[in-house]
Amino acid sequence: MFFETKETIPAGVGFSTFDVTHLIWLFATVVSITALAIIYRKLNFKNRNIVRTILGVIIVLCEIIKNIVAIAVGDFGIGHLPFHLCGINILLIGFDLIKQTKTVRNFLYYIGIPGAMLALLFPNWTVLPCMNFFHIHSFTIHLLLVMYPVILVTSGEVKPNIKTMPKCILLLIGLAIPIYFINLIFDTNFMFLMSPDTGNPLELFQKYLGSHLWGFPILLPIIMFIMYLPLFIISKLEKKEKIEEKETITV
Repeated sequence: MFFETKETIPAGVGFSTFDVTHLIWLFATVVSITALAIIYRKLNFKNRNIVRTILGVIIVLCEIIKNIVAIAVGDFGIGHLPFHLCGINILLIGFDLIKQTKTVRNFLYYIGIPGAMLALLFPNWTVLPCMNFFHIHSFTIHLLLVMYPVILVTSGEVKPNIKTMPKCILLLIGLAIPIYFINLIFDTNFMFLMSPDTGNPLELFQKYLGSHLWGFPILLPIIMFIMYLPLFIISKLEKKEKIEEKETITV
């Protein structure tokens, strides 16, 4: 049963959203990301590069190993290609290991983190039991996809700002257009462009507005604003502290 897939696993052996198994994974996610963020923040430039590189390589290897296992058990199909949002983030992290750009790093923060967090909160692999390779992989890879940009932002290496938001949106659109045609050609549902997944918030737009696609232009600005808000507050507090320090020194 360890290598069974969502398509071959017997019914009734999985877990439920927010049951004990799910909550343990969510707790492990918070603890591990917080711990590495604290450690990473204290490292010097050289050691940060080492940790970031190791983390990025692990993320890419996780995806490669998953596909190798899928091929070995005879379950690999075009749907396994990394054209979902989280798969795209894996590719972008691989790109970031080679060349660092503000647009990609901001994309990983503004869009990559919410996407991976939604997957962790509302997993579509609930049919799989905890002692299953694809169960473990799914939670682990999404945990790591949140972790990578978090350590960059909390360490101050990346400082997301409003000016990069349009570029992030354009990058997302630029990726979505060819992927939409891939969906048409191969009858896939990458990035959920053709239909919402079960339990996905996009289902609400399908129900009440007639198309789940309305969810993208409506939710995206809201999500990006929510992601920017804590950074804005922290920035204002830091500026206030600096002003108070200068005033204290002057006095």
